[in-house]
Amino acid sequence: MRKGFDGLSGLVREGLGKDSLSGDVFIFFNKRRTQVKLLLWERDGFSLYHKRLERGTYELPSTSSVELRSEELMLILQGISLQSIRRRKRFDQSNHAYRQEIIFNHLPQHVL
Repeated sequence: MRKGFDGLSGLVREGLGKDSLSGDVFIFFNKRRTQVKLLLWERDGFSLYHKRLERGTYELPSTSSVELRSEELMLILQGISLQSIRRRKRFDQSNHAYRQEIIFNHLPQHVL
């Protein structure tokens, strides 16, 4: 988890083929799943959130790269298992013009 703003934005562009300036949130976990970094471009620069757990690990989605809803990210950060969540039918905003994506990425330790 040594990479900072420039290193992580380079991984987004080169490794994921995404635009790091899009306003999406890009999430990076270390191999042991005890640390997380969130990278976000705001209008005037990058923001980087870094958290290290003192005990326990983060639960990760089963695929290596996936889009998450903001609620799912909050559940992961709070230590709530996504497998135990049951969603009730609701209006789906994904068909509308405004939608902020949160992109999860789990890269091997040596890459970060």
